[in-house]
Amino acid sequence: MKIGTMVHLGDNVVEKIKDVKKYGLESFQLCAWNLGMMTKEWAEKIRRTADDEGLEISAVWCGWSGEAHWNFIGGYHTLGIVPVFLRDKRMAELKRGFDFAEMMGVTDVITHMGFLPENPTTDEFRSVVAAIRELAEYCKNKGQYLLFETGQETPITLKRTIVEVGTGNLGINLDPANLLLYGKANPCDAVDVFGDYVRGVHGKDGEYPTDPRYLGEEKRIGGGRVNFPLLIKKLKEHGYDGSITIEREIDGDKQIEDILYAKKFLEDIING
Repeated sequence: MKIGTMVHLGDNVVEKIKDVKKYGLESFQLCAWNLGMMTKEWAEKIRRTADDEGLEISAVWCGWSGEAHWNFIGGYHTLGIVPVFLRDKRMAELKRGFDFAEMMGVTDVITHMGFLPENPTTDEFRSVVAAIRELAEYCKNKGQYLLFETGQETPITLKRTIVEVGTGNLGINLDPANLLLYGKANPCDAVDVFGDYVRGVHGKDGEYPTDPRYLGEEKRIGGGRVNFPLLIKKLKEHGYDGSITIEREIDGDKQIEDILYAKKFLEDIING
């Protein structure tokens, strides 16, 4: 397994890619929320910098515009493509992200779809499946895999959705902390449910929520409830040999400190 981190698409993206190499990491996921930078010129610059630094772009995390509430109150109505009034616009934006990834030769694209419906007999579930199928077919025509970021649904709901869409090019970007933060599952148990679909992993840690309005707290890796030795063991049993991408959702020097700590933490487990 390689160890990498997140790089956000912004004016300083070239410097941030060079920092990945400086930290002794081997890969990065490009987190692309800046729709205005999804151009051929930026794609070529990012690809060239990654190649010059000897780094793998493991995936492109494709964002979308508009209001977004990362909590249990507004999240159901503002996140991903589940909200009907946002769906068409965001699907078009995601396709732009997929095109941008193709320009860089990246085959795995990731997003948060939103709070996937639990009940498979509803019109809401069927309409979300149809929308995801359209996105997945768009990716399939480019030779890409479309990955669901975990967190906003139970593992069996995620697997059910993948099976119902049925395009053969769907996968999972396992964020173990998100499963805890949203109160949906123990991440190690989740691998028993959908492990064969995992194509990407975030190295992130956290706690279950205790306030019914807000997500649980993200933590420095090793400081939360994710059992990383067991998680990595289970991932290996399912044949996963891709990158573990460190994600620490804070800024500044402390973020860098925690990324370097996570690198050593994960290396000791993988090589132990």
